[in-house]
Amino acid sequence: MTSFSTLSLYALTVQPPSATQDAISGDFLGNGRQQILTANGSRLAILEVSRRQKGFTEVFSQDVFGIIRRIAKFRLAGGTKDIIAISTDSGRLVTFEYLHDEHKLKAVHFETFGKSGIRRVVPGEYLATDPKGRAIMVASTEKNKLVYILTRSGQTDIAISSPLEAHKPQTLVYCLIGLDVGYDNPVFAALELDYSRAESDPSGEELGLLEKELVYYELDLGLNHIVRKWSEPVDRTSNTLFRVPGGPGAPSGVLCCGEDNISYRRIFNERPDVHRLAIPRRDGATEDPNRKRIIVAGTLYALKGGDFFYLLQSEDGDVFKVTFDVLGGVVERIKIKYFDTIPVATSICILKAGFVFCACESGDRILYELESLGEETDDPVFESDQFPIDPFARFSPPYFRPRPLTNLTPVEKLPSLNPIMDMEVANLSMEDAPQIYTVSGTGARSTFRTTRNALEVLDLIESPLPQPASNVWTTKLTAEDEFDTLIVLSLHSRTLVLKIGEDVTEASNTGLLADTNTLGIQQFGEDCVIQIHPRGIRHIQQIQFPEEDSTAVYVNFTDWQAPAHRTIIACASNNRQVALALSSGQIMYFECDSDGSLAMADEEINLDSPINCLAIPDVPEGSVRSFFMAVGCGDQTVRIYNLSPDMDGLILRNISVQALSAQPSSITINYMRDKSPRGYSQFLHIGLRTGVYIRSHLDEHTGEIGDTRRRFLGPEPIEFARVNAAGESAILAMTSRPWLSYTDPRTHSLATTPLNYMKFKSAWNFEGAQFKGVICVSANELRIFTFNDLANNTTYESIPLRYTPRKLVGYHDQQIYYVVQSENNTMSVDTKKTLMAQAKSTDMVVLKQEQADSDSDKNIVKEEQTNGVVGDAEETKGATDEDEWPPLEFGYARAGGHWASCIQVVDPVTEKAVIHTVELGENKSALSAALVCFESRENDYFLAVGIAENLSFSPYTYKSASIQLYKVSGDGRSLEFFHETEMTEPPLALLGFKGKLVAGIGRNLGLYDCGMRSLLRKAQALQCVSTRIVDLKTQGSRIIVSDQSQSVTFTVHKDLVHPNRLIPFADDSVARYTTCTTMVDYDTVVGGDKFGNLWLVRCPQKVSETSDESNDGQHLIQDKSYLGGTPNRVDVIAHYFAQDIPVSLQKTPLLAGGEKIIFWAGLQGTLGALIPFQSRRDFKMFQQLELALRNDDKPVSGRDHLAFRSYYLPVKSFIDGDLVERFLVMNRDKRESIVGQLTGSWTSESVDEAIWNMRGLYAF
Repeated sequence: MTSFSTLSLYALTVQPPSATQDAISGDFLGNGRQQILTANGSRLAILEVSRRQKGFTEVFSQDVFGIIRRIAKFRLAGGTKDIIAISTDSGRLVTFEYLHDEHKLKAVHFETFGKSGIRRVVPGEYLATDPKGRAIMVASTEKNKLVYILTRSGQTDIAISSPLEAHKPQTLVYCLIGLDVGYDNPVFAALELDYSRAESDPSGEELGLLEKELVYYELDLGLNHIVRKWSEPVDRTSNTLFRVPGGPGAPSGVLCCGEDNISYRRIFNERPDVHRLAIPRRDGATEDPNRKRIIVAGTLYALKGGDFFYLLQSEDGDVFKVTFDVLGGVVERIKIKYFDTIPVATSICILKAGFVFCACESGDRILYELESLGEETDDPVFESDQFPIDPFARFSPPYFRPRPLTNLTPVEKLPSLNPIMDMEVANLSMEDAPQIYTVSGTGARSTFRTTRNALEVLDLIESPLPQPASNVWTTKLTAEDEFDTLIVLSLHSRTLVLKIGEDVTEASNTGLLADTNTLGIQQFGEDCVIQIHPRGIRHIQQIQFPEEDSTAVYVNFTDWQAPAHRTIIACASNNRQVALALSSGQIMYFECDSDGSLAMADEEINLDSPINCLAIPDVPEGSVRSFFMAVGCGDQTVRIYNLSPDMDGLILRNISVQALSAQPSSITINYMRDKSPRGYSQFLHIGLRTGVYIRSHLDEHTGEIGDTRRRFLGPEPIEFARVNAAGESAILAMTSRPWLSYTDPRTHSLATTPLNYMKFKSAWNFEGAQFKGVICVSANELRIFTFNDLANNTTYESIPLRYTPRKLVGYHDQQIYYVVQSENNTMSVDTKKTLMAQAKSTDMVVLKQEQADSDSDKNIVKEEQTNGVVGDAEETKGATDEDEWPPLEFGYARAGGHWASCIQVVDPVTEKAVIHTVELGENKSALSAALVCFESRENDYFLAVGIAENLSFSPYTYKSASIQLYKVSGDGRSLEFFHETEMTEPPLALLGFKGKLVAGIGRNLGLYDCGMRSLLRKAQALQCVSTRIVDLKTQGSRIIVSDQSQSVTFTVHKDLVHPNRLIPFADDSVARYTTCTTMVDYDTVVGGDKFGNLWLVRCPQKVSETSDESNDGQHLIQDKSYLGGTPNRVDVIAHYFAQDIPVSLQKTPLLAGGEKIIFWAGLQGTLGALIPFQSRRDFKMFQQLELALRNDDKPVSGRDHLAFRSYYLPVKSFIDGDLVERFLVMNRDKRESIVGQLTGSWTSESVDEAIWNMRGLYAF
């Protein structure tokens, strides 16, 4: 893979993690509007929500190179924006101010308080701020708490004190918040458990007597110390706290939430002052009436006038509204009412603009619009007067009936792949580039997703044409016009002119020639339009539409005829200049005269080679002409000519030449945003007939060509169109598929991304009164589209699945995927059907009794039993026969110890849906799967599925285990059960191997053939690994066996001896909790473990050769084992901490014509690439650049970058591409300073190009 001995890899994040562990709302920009700050893995992002667009805009995103544990905000009195505080694994408290103009985080404080890493006694696990911004408390899981006092120093500076300690040994912390006490001394509340008595009790009796306490800490600002003010025992199941608004007329205090328990408490309260609510439970046939709920997320929202309410969410996703009845600052009672049901969230944020942001635990993050506050619904309201203060006292549980969304309306989804369960890269749809197929999500929100590298576009208009068109243009009528007026289409041997108005109609009497092909249309001078056709130029003055209809009038027109026996083959123009290329090799040049007419220059260009294309940029602001013209020639060159007189007063002189690898098919010149001091530069874009796109910097003063970037776009010749995308100048490149070349909004470097759109051959920029976009023609269709977002270069197609996916198996020949799915603590379909049938029969009996007896008392009793809520037909709308409510909205009915499992056949190409489902039996769970072509069954395809019954993980127990075999139909679209074979342990890994099935059964590796009634074992390696086989990969006769906790084992299959032998011959010396592996080559394996590491190991060459030498492997069997393992050890050649748990690895190309890389997917939604270096020179430069960036651009989290990437083992043979790409967002002075530290002839531009090549040529 490389040209030198040591393998070195460039680690690049293609898609950052999308698992949001925390989110808060605040004004971080200082513009008076609220934004959302999210923490995703190691990334901080600020999202802005616009009511006008009703969607998200990512304002800022940055990798902090540390594990973010908590985020918070604070604002001191007199401040104009919220300051961000984060705690990470750096052992430091870091506060930031976001500088919107500079687009960066400015560190305000770096306060070191402990060791790095995540430890029980190092603070940072909990972070709380005083609502008035006067203090910050950080706490560890056990023992330690620190408080920092914040004061304003001068007008803008914020001073921070030395930490004050509030430690208590042998005490566990479960939650920490800052109380709202107005401007009294800051008070913090914590849920704590003191286990000192249990620690000293050898009998273990004290463990059950421990009490969880709600502890209040007061910070005395006058005495500058913190005291443990007060504590009271709370329910042992209490898990979270919410602050209650304080100040004049407000009650202050906390809401303490536990299992089936929400209680209001405040400091120094007496027992009667406590108000308690029980958490309402679902009332349904499939619901366990005794299952208690807990609160997992929630938020407080304060209304104008001092009113406030809470939205609290249970683990079912049900959201409840909690309100307070307050009289004179004293809480009389608290109330709870069902609000709506949304996906289970890690954080919920309510914005003042009327939006609710739900950071879902799995699947897409959702933005809702708050339609109402829940006052109009007839859901039952429960008050604290109905429930005893003691949670152990008996009471009647409250029940409610779930219903569809009423108070919330989903507005937009922020795509998220979290959690990815399996991934594969393949080109099933036979496009230019492969697609990424993933199965992700949990429960009923699980999805099968197809991810493509493409920009999403929004179709605005689609209209048929009378016949196919080859070109399209739009034009204004005068230089002062703001919007386009005409659409000109070049049809077969004629030209069609359309007028843009409320409707698009055919225009007449415009003066444009209709009986010829058109080569170009241009608004020229002040009020003229020119039409360029093969025989000349038509110059039309003052076209107008006086009657507001489609009939035009014009003053006059002038025709310029091409010289005899010559035709125009290419043209280029702007508002004041025109250049024509003739078939004879001449280039004629015209400028706009003072009266708007065409004035031909005396000079002309004569070339010996044929001319393919011309380009003239728009006239720069403040100039009368553009300065350069580009000519694409048939001798595989692009020549630059001057259009502005030089020192000798001459024009059309050749200034510079760029040699090409093929003939150019199209060229254009435009200004694009970049990292230059001006913010934009002039660029020359060249499209070759071979499908290669070239962008070069064209110097505005000298015309020199430099800083060239190349990329292969497709196998067809490229055509260009200059367009505006999201308000920025861009280039639309049309080849086998459309691409957009634009400036990345984050790094301000070149980005080339295909469009998620149909193929077309001609396009032009469109500026209308109602919308702006791009107009294009494809065959006999006219379309107008616009761009949604240039920041996201991936698109998704989702197919809903039934349960949580476990394994993805592809049948590429038939463009089909098989997904095995299983859901724990969930009723199976058969159980739900039985309960539903029983409930229906019971309802029928009750209904007959009510009809027979009209006694009102019975009706009253019935209403009390059903909690006063009678379900109607609307409540079950969307539910199936097996489900009481739609699982996608309300989830599945839970049942402890039960499993629901199925196998689904997915067609992601044609039908884009699930086409076949096989539901497994009661309490069976599918664990693994493989597609096997058995030689003994005439090469028929079978799907092997590993099954466990009554599986439990803690402890690891099961009733039975087996491998089920399903025969695949000829088209792959259906499965037929074939037979089932009992196994000694659950098979966690299956693989097709040499026309047979190899399976990992516990510690044993077995090779099986297909019999008539069961699988037949052909070979077995007993105790192949030390714990449990979880993954299998193969090349040739070699099998890579992954152990759950002991890395990988190299195993060889010897099939020329009877019985066959499976012989382990090499394993690893490092214990790795392997999650996935793939083979880079015959001797090298890349893998990931559950701690977030990526590593490469290689079998020594002599050991590898020896393992394949003999036919029977007798010498391998006779080798003596070493330290309880195999006789040989593999070598570690690379190691890297990726911070996300890899779940799938694959060696594959990602781009059309690209080389193979190692592509991986992480549990939290990360997509990453490991790119091998091709030259030692590049590797040394990147190594030095990474070292310089570690010192000059240290992570904002305060974490040492080298230590972060060496979390468990020292980083080896890896370059962190995410850190290197920080170079692209630095200012010019800092970039030059860093480049000065590199050895070799590197410049800022060449380093920029090298970084761009690593992403642009291998990934996206």
